[in-house]
Amino acid sequence: MRALLIATYEMGRQPFGLASPAAWLRNAGVEVTCVDLARERLRDDSVTQAQLVAFFLPMHMATRLAVPVIRKIRSLNPSAHLCGYGLYAMLNESLLRDLGAHSVLGAEFESDLEALAIALREGAPPPQPIADTALPHLAFKVPDRRGLPPPTSYATLHDSTGSTRCVGYTEASRGCRHTCRHCPIVPVYKGRFRVVPINIVLADIGNQVEMGVRHITFGDPDFFNGPVHAIEVVQRLADTYPDLTYDVTIKVEHLLAHAKYLATLRDTGCAFVTSAVESFDNHVLEILNKGHSSQDIARAVASCRTAGLVLTPTFVAFTPWTTLESYCAYLQAIASLDLVDAVAPIQLAIRLLLPEGSSLLTHKEVAEVVGEFDKNMLSYSWCHADPRVDALQAEVIALVGQHGTASRRAIFEEIWTLAHERAVLHCPPLARNTQARVAIPYLNEPWYC
Repeated sequence: MRALLIATYEMGRQPFGLASPAAWLRNAGVEVTCVDLARERLRDDSVTQAQLVAFFLPMHMATRLAVPVIRKIRSLNPSAHLCGYGLYAMLNESLLRDLGAHSVLGAEFESDLEALAIALREGAPPPQPIADTALPHLAFKVPDRRGLPPPTSYATLHDSTGSTRCVGYTEASRGCRHTCRHCPIVPVYKGRFRVVPINIVLADIGNQVEMGVRHITFGDPDFFNGPVHAIEVVQRLADTYPDLTYDVTIKVEHLLAHAKYLATLRDTGCAFVTSAVESFDNHVLEILNKGHSSQDIARAVASCRTAGLVLTPTFVAFTPWTTLESYCAYLQAIASLDLVDAVAPIQLAIRLLLPEGSSLLTHKEVAEVVGEFDKNMLSYSWCHADPRVDALQAEVIALVGQHGTASRRAIFEEIWTLAHERAVLHCPPLARNTQARVAIPYLNEPWYC
């Protein structure tokens, strides 16, 4: 029995979503080939020899990139059982079925994928998991990264000294206890999360350290969903690998509620904390159900600075409620909080995404602007009531794409000037930063979905 696991894009990191199920399948006696199309080509013989071909679809971009590959595989090996798994597999089940997928798996997929492979090997009817069933409690296994491109093929960390570090990835928990309306995790996990045993987390990290990794990204949707577990993980990590650094993602709400743990993050090697700030507009934050206010953002920034932690915010800069004036105010807030060098330029251009299954689709203010589902974009279309806002977003994203090697501050300054010009507002001089750019650690492949 041969299985081919395929990833198309996982934000510049070695795909955890291939390594984890590979461990389950190999443990069941399945011959597994893993292919990361972001770093390697798909060989025809890998396709034609596989009885099971499964696509890891954790995000919007990965799913869009998978569509033409699925069509190619259907042509090369029409007898193969096609499967999609991951967050965006469930959200796009109808599309995947139309493309020829036989099975679609969602949250906590490893056990279901193993059962599917065993059924195919034994000639039994493939199991079809029922949606909305109880979230399983898996007996997690250490991911098996054999056959994947080495960590040196992926993104690197530029640390606060200006040196680079090879980056690895693991997860100490999965899912999320919160229900932000725009988040793709919510329709699948529905406010639930699962913790991964510490020995599994540390074993996975240890395997990556042996491959040259010197920094770990914890991919938990929110590292402080289970704060006691999270703190034990990083304390054990620091005891075992004192020279290793790491980064985590934590909600603004949790940065404030669990501020007592921030110093521990600093002392155990946390290079930076990513937080989905999304907006400084309280009305937008309410629609997104973020659980924080603009005042909370300022408090979280201050708390992280007091603790000596770098906060890296992410945003949804353009929404149906953005105006030319509010976009300028958004840039002003970033500058006022001295976050210019901490924000990846792509974050200044991101437009609200409305994928299939998004909880936002049921909000009355979204229903007023949403259009038809675009099968090419895999999202519902929307146009701003003021076409100048859509035009500005197009200009901003083009500017970011054209200046990929420029400093974050230089790109920000160009966007600052452009936004004030389009809003016909006085463009005040941008205050100089108080901390040098080299002091802000960052990954050289920034996050976006």
